[in-house]
Amino acid sequence: MPSIEPKTNSPQRSKIGLNSFNKLQLIHEVMISKDTLFAVSLFPYLGFLYFLTKSNRTPRLALIGFYLLLLFVAITIPAGIYAKVAYGESLANVDWLHGSAEFFLTLSNILVVLGFREAIFDRQSSKES
Repeated sequence: MPSIEPKTNSPQRSKIGLNSFNKLQLIHEVMISKDTLFAVSLFPYLGFLYFLTKSNRTPRLALIGFYLLLLFVAITIPAGIYAKVAYGESLANVDWLHGSAEFFLTLSNILVVLGFREAIFDRQSSKES
């Protein structure tokens, strides 16, 4: 088990094992809040969309699906705020609101799959001819 030194100025500093309190303190110091992680993850996704669009090799329908995921994010944030303010609950606990927001995620996934499916069929038919 990893050990850490206690934060004391005593001349007899000994290494101790991580007890429950130290583990919780370490987790608290290392963890990033889900809101911060959510906001930071937007930048790599925008980069992904930029390069995907710039490549001109992504099926149009799939590209629309990837961009629709941004609409899902844009809808989920205010829906979560509304759920907290109006119902005092998280978005996951307000079924009609959660389902409405998740619809856009489902639609996004369907468009991505259909776009790549169409590209596969187009490639197969061009090889056959």
